Amino acid sequence: MAKVSMAIAALGVTLLLVAGAWAQTPKKKNLPKSQKGACCEEVRSLKVQVANLSSILEELGRKQETDLLTVVRQVMELDKQNRQQEARVTEAESKYSEINNRVEILQLQGAQSITQTSSDVMYDCASLYAKNYRISGEYKLPKDDFLRTPELTVFCDMETNGGGWTVIQRRRVGLTTFDRDWKQYKKGFGTVRGDFWLGNEHIYRLTQQATVLRIEMEDWAGDTRYAEYGSFSLSNELNSYKLLLSNYSGNAGDSLRYHNNTYFSTKDKDHDKCVDDCAALRKGGYWYNCCTDSNLNGVYYRRGEHSPRTDGINWYGWHGSSYSMKRVEMKIRPHSFRP
Repeated sequence: MAKVSMAIAALGVTLLLVAGAWAQTPKKKNLPKSQKGACCEEVRSLKVQVANLSSILEELGRKQETDLLTVVRQVMELDKQNRQQEARVTEAESKYSEINNRVEILQLQGAQSITQTSSDVMYDCASLYAKNYRISGEYKLPKDDFLRTPELTVFCDMETNGGGWTVIQRRRVGLTTFDRDWKQYKKGFGTVRGDFWLGNEHIYRLTQQATVLRIEMEDWAGDTRYAEYGSFSLSNELNSYKLLLSNYSGNAGDSLRYHNNTYFSTKDKDHDKCVDDCAALRKGGYWYNCCTDSNLNGVYYRRGEHSPRTDGINWYGWHGSSYSMKRVEMKIRPHSFRP
């Protein structure tokens, strides 16, 4: 009985302790609904503001990028206009120089327009040089009944290696095709201030005296070479303007010797020494053998390389068979010429 009483007392004490501990535990406070709603509204407002700021920043970024692209385009356009202006100035200066040269040439011709004897004939650029015409440019050689020479417009180089050169061929622009027929190569074609062939009949006439041939070449890197032949002549049309040359000198390599003692061929007159039609294959008129070591009247390919074709403006001794020159000039003067 005493033990039961003690157990009841202990149980009571335990219940009192538990009740006291429960009474001391803090109760959860519930926020008023009004305060809870206000807090959510502030969060939503902040989120909206952040989204708006992000949108504004993105818009500013896009605008800056657009403005930058606009500025770049404007700079590029200004640079293009500047280059065009420089090109116009250069062209104007060139035209002015050309006009000035022509005026001086006309003044010289006017001053010397007197009755000529056979020794006064303006036969070629060397004879013009001997009469103190020392400006490179276009000249008109008058018809001469004494020598039976027709009026002929020529381009004279009065500067290179002493001057006095009559230019018989030029390639530098690429707008004139040289894939022509026999009659056109006989008479000549093109313009003497651009790309042209003087004409086989005129070249034949000009080489009836001992003549020097000079060939000047430039590649697409701006390097230049030349080949000079101390003896150069053409036969008449009955002999198909046969090429005879010798005495090479220069730094381009002797790539015309292979064509020595050959007849001129065009796409409508095949006189080469080959089973193939070299003029048709090489796309020009030339002294083809079987077929070429050079092809100065071939196709004008820009930027040089034209592999696997072999129909460009080639000079095998310098760049081989698959490289087309940027510029070529063939010019002649009498062997007896002295500056």
